[in-house]
Amino acid sequence: MPLNIEIHSFSYKIGGIPKDSSGNGGGFTFDCRGILNPGRIDEYKPQTGCDLPVQEFLENKTEMPKFLSLVQGIVSININNYLDRGFEHLQINFGCTGGRHRSVYCAEKTAEFVRAKFPQAAVKLIHDEQPQLCEVQQP
Repeated sequence: MPLNIEIHSFSYKIGGIPKDSSGNGGGFTFDCRGILNPGRIDEYKPQTGCDLPVQEFLENKTEMPKFLSLVQGIVSININNYLDRGFEHLQINFGCTGGRHRSVYCAEKTAEFVRAKFPQAAVKLIHDEQPQLCEVQQP
């Protein structure tokens, strides 16, 4: 069985930390609220972390690149270990206030990173508060 990595974006205010349905009791949960919120700026409010202007804002006007670099280092340690040990599931969650900008961006970029670095793992990306952005629509 491959290692199945489930990556969520979520809102602390709306849905809270996603439950781990695998029975393992959870995985990583990263709080993105320490990064400047583009949702406080009128031009970015209707957008999400998938929109290029929001991405450029996060990459150029915040500590997001440093934050993601640290996240990638931490999750890589576990992914390597889980692959070596034959584990079947890892959950990685990113939360922010509304689950629209910062957490969506982090989940998207982390999924890209994991797919590139660990092609033997199966990645499922879920945006809890933005289901229209999900690769697989949630019920």
